[in-house]
Amino acid sequence: MSVIGRVTGSLLTAAAGVAGAAIVAPAPASAASVPTTATLVAYVRGGDVYASKGVAETRLTTGGGWSRPQWAPDGKSIALLKAGQLWTMKADGSAKRRVSTRVAAGASWSPDGKFLAFASLSCSGGPGVYKISATATNAVPEILFPSYCRGEDLPTEAEAAAARTAPTGSLSDRLKGDDAVAWSPDGAKIAFRGGDCESIYDACLTVGTIATGGEKTVAAYGGGSQQNSGFAVVPAWRRDGAKLAWTAYQKGETAATDQPVHVVEYDMATGAKRNVGASQDRELAYIDSARAAATGTYKNGSWVMVIGLANGSRAAFHQGSQPSVQPKR
Repeated sequence: MSVIGRVTGSLLTAAAGVAGAAIVAPAPASAASVPTTATLVAYVRGGDVYASKGVAETRLTTGGGWSRPQWAPDGKSIALLKAGQLWTMKADGSAKRRVSTRVAAGASWSPDGKFLAFASLSCSGGPGVYKISATATNAVPEILFPSYCRGEDLPTEAEAAAARTAPTGSLSDRLKGDDAVAWSPDGAKIAFRGGDCESIYDACLTVGTIATGGEKTVAAYGGGSQQNSGFAVVPAWRRDGAKLAWTAYQKGETAATDQPVHVVEYDMATGAKRNVGASQDRELAYIDSARAAATGTYKNGSWVMVIGLANGSRAAFHQGSQPSVQPKR
């Protein structure tokens, strides 16, 4: 989860009229080295959300505490988190609205833009996947996974808030509990951390089918037959739904099988997996079938990098993390 015509052409100007918003000078080595994208990439720096298609960037939020921006399918809105709660805003940063006071992890839009999926405490005592209206006032979230929680009473907001823990420590420690979810482009499935597979494995990633409640494990660590430990988090679908990527980390049975934080791409038809990008890359968002934006390590910090998926090329885009690519219409 593009703004075109008048909206795209005026985004930089419009954002300057939003209270506190400002055009910020880019930081890469030279303007000529900054890659360009057909649509905007949103990302986070210093707790605020920015958007850019190349050299110039626009600040969309102020005050800090914002995270996990996700573009709506029509490119006109962005879902994001503020202090662990779900908000939306327009593409220029205006009309911010809190969708729910329930603690939430990174959200994902339904393909029709009517709903948002997010993770929060479920009846199982672990993370569950909910959906909520993206536009209704005082909307009530509905549980999707685990399916056996459907029809059960939801944990209270206080219980969900008490179960939330702020990530600390190393990069892998901060990532391993990230419960961001991803709604498939055809609307039929949602990818999420955990699921029924946690009854077998220590950590896992699931693709759940909404209509049936069925779950498929696509990555697993520890327990069962797995002689490793690690995690798979922050899933992202390619626009055609043929590929699913996620951020992974593995401590293998031997040092030779250790894998620091990296990105895995999974073929939905064959189940084949491959690593893409470089060590420490994470939070991949597809630009198209050939390129992706991902958070990488550059100049001793976190930068959004544009990665060639076939040839491994890399170019620094802007300082920041958690990229989301505005869809084309």
